Amino acid sequence: MLIRESATTVAARSLEESLALHLTEQFVHKHGYQPGASEIRSWKRSLPALTAALLDAGLGDVEMLIEYGLPLTSKRADVVLAGVHPRTGAPSYVVVELKQWSQAYTEEGEDATLCRIDAYPRPVLNPIEQVRGYADYLVSFNGALAEHPERVSGVAYLHNATEFGVSGLYEAVQDERGRMFTGDRRGEFLEYLRSKLAPASGAQAADELLSAKEQPSKQLMSVAAQEVREREQFVLLDEQRIAYETVLRAVQHAHESDSKEVVVVSGGPGTGKSVIALSLLGELYRRGVPALHATGSQSFTKTMRKVAGARKSEVQNLFKYFNSFMTARPNSLDVLICDEAHRIRETSANRYTRAEHRTGKPQLTELIDVARVPVFLLDEYQVVRPGEMGTVGQIKDAAAARGLRCRVVELDSQFRCGGSDAYLRWVVRLLGLEDDGPVEWEPDGRMHLEVADSPEELEAFLRERQSQGYGARMSAGYCWKWSDAKPGEPLPADVRIGGWERPWNLKGDRSVMGAPPSALWATDPAGFGQVGCVYTAQGFEYDWSGVILGPDLVWRGDRWVVDRTASKDPVFKKATPDDQVRRLILHTYKVLLTRGMIGTIVYSTDPETRAKLRELAVPAGKPVTASVPPSTAAAGSMPHLGGAGDRSTAGMI
Repeated sequence: MLIRESATTVAARSLEESLALHLTEQFVHKHGYQPGASEIRSWKRSLPALTAALLDAGLGDVEMLIEYGLPLTSKRADVVLAGVHPRTGAPSYVVVELKQWSQAYTEEGEDATLCRIDAYPRPVLNPIEQVRGYADYLVSFNGALAEHPERVSGVAYLHNATEFGVSGLYEAVQDERGRMFTGDRRGEFLEYLRSKLAPASGAQAADELLSAKEQPSKQLMSVAAQEVREREQFVLLDEQRIAYETVLRAVQHAHESDSKEVVVVSGGPGTGKSVIALSLLGELYRRGVPALHATGSQSFTKTMRKVAGARKSEVQNLFKYFNSFMTARPNSLDVLICDEAHRIRETSANRYTRAEHRTGKPQLTELIDVARVPVFLLDEYQVVRPGEMGTVGQIKDAAAARGLRCRVVELDSQFRCGGSDAYLRWVVRLLGLEDDGPVEWEPDGRMHLEVADSPEELEAFLRERQSQGYGARMSAGYCWKWSDAKPGEPLPADVRIGGWERPWNLKGDRSVMGAPPSALWATDPAGFGQVGCVYTAQGFEYDWSGVILGPDLVWRGDRWVVDRTASKDPVFKKATPDDQVRRLILHTYKVLLTRGMIGTIVYSTDPETRAKLRELAVPAGKPVTASVPPSTAAAGSMPHLGGAGDRSTAGMI
């Protein structure tokens, strides 16, 4: 949230022409970068239209929470109005989506979920659906509203639009969480506001909303079985919903026209790609559309089979691997949902592949050929091993080579790391992957960051969090040998730093001496105590993440130095170029540093690197401590699965 003030005060700022300047200052302080020109323009034009309506309705004492951050996500509602209900006297909240649009239309023959405006090249979400998603999401996450969902309403105000200019948008269903008014219906909008808010102070209602616990959404893994049969488990917001609807429309078009097309959904960590994938699978399964989910992640696929298919074998069979389609007939599926598509390999063949199946066909081609609508969900910056591919450009080129249409949907909001955009940007800059290099971390109230001086301190910190009911895991760069476990013997303590020794997580598929199999390390409570590597951590998340930077990445002077000789990762061959090794090692630590939902504690085996981390991560006089209760330890649409005594999350990239 950027500003919380009464409507009268906000209107006064607007008259003084200081409102946009104040919001810009708050935005830069909170997010660390300048807001876009369109956002500033909206503050200058749309907020005054709303405050004028509130004052004309006699609601000057209503509290306006401007740019209200939805819990555990980077998404923001334009305004949440907090006040008192005129009939019940209870707190009342109105989520407001403001649009400057003068015209918008739906495409002929399509429903009104998506719409088009001339300024945008791609379809956008109908504002009625958009604000309904925000309101539903707020109820799902805010403890003050969990037991009183009737206190929340949602409305879109298109103050520049005429009824004629946006008439098609009214085809969307309207209800208490999703209404729309235009400039032509300003009088009705004033009456709507008076029906939800009384002419009284909204300060106490705002206090209750802001001080309430942030409750996690339903946890992906634990509800996966219901999801694939019932669908209504998650709220998809904005571009997530656009991606979902784009795929469903592509499926419909392919069926009606006996055609084929490709859909790509691209986004960074925590943008909800896997939740979109699971939501699509559930909806298609419900409709009886032949569809499968595929991934290159053994851990994710096995976990989904175990949890989602615990009671129904047909659910287990929905989850495949990318190399499962070598002999499949073309277009034998209606839809193939390729999650974590950045892990697509050059070919599906390996040393165990039978000779007659070694066609030399690229894996990407196999995945496109097998379905009428292949869907690829990916993050190009999550590639961590040589031979992985699956970029937007490669998929578009492969589609073009077959004369296929390829739709691309970009996701920008994220749900990981407490919804902290600032933390994700800090990690990216820390590793030199973007911008001008590392900057000092400024706590933003969403994500916690600590630096440990020893592995003992790191583990003790995580154990303490675990004793408080949080989930926690340790992971490290692949800088120590990884011995095979022997039956009946404790796991070999391969990760050795001074006198501290701990085992890697198991390699195999069977539990050994109480340690869970590799695929369940991130989700089984017994996973604590073993050190995970990027291949078992990637795709999952947990409340608190402990990350050990090994000697393969050290800070020297003013830059990172990658020492490939310190890596024990067998995927790096002598022929692997140095620049590729460097990029993949940096990507590895980016993955490990973005697994935590509440906080991250980091330790480096190198003293100079530790000193640099301490300098950047914990500014003097700014101690960072965990203050979020365990009940908040999940993110937006990001999943969460734990056993008794462990709340470790199992979310997807």
